[in-house]
Amino acid sequence: MAIDTVREYLKQFGRQQDIMEFSTSSATVELAAQALNVIPARIAKTLSFRVNDECILIVTAGDAKIDNPKYRAQFSCKAKMLSAEEVEPMTGHEIGGVCPFANPQDVRTFLDVSLQRFDTVFPACGSSNSAIELSCGELFRYANAQDWIDVCKGWHEE
Repeated sequence: MAIDTVREYLKQFGRQQDIMEFSTSSATVELAAQALNVIPARIAKTLSFRVNDECILIVTAGDAKIDNPKYRAQFSCKAKMLSAEEVEPMTGHEIGGVCPFANPQDVRTFLDVSLQRFDTVFPACGSSNSAIELSCGELFRYANAQDWIDVCKGWHEE
């Protein structure tokens, strides 16, 4: 199970015991927010895309949506999410549990600035009923993120 791989991965940071597992699904932003009793925006959703023949992960706030012009400017290509059949082989995690931890080495991870408005956020941990609470700095470090990027819309506070 991918959650066991993530648990083993998080041992290097001494955080494996902080993974929360729920008796209900947390596979969507809304379900995760209910399970954690937090606003949906604090769910750190991990989206998987194909750039050329590579997989990249972008972790965004739960209320953010990919902005196609911003994405194109950042990656010089159209945003193309992985197909359902590609997700597990390319990320190591099933849909609903995709997370920025314990991914194959050739997978690059980016964090969207939409997360930075929160002290802590909740990414999944490799299963459709798990999460961990991390600061944005911890998330960046544990995810081995390449960079903070700005590729989302719909979350800016007016």
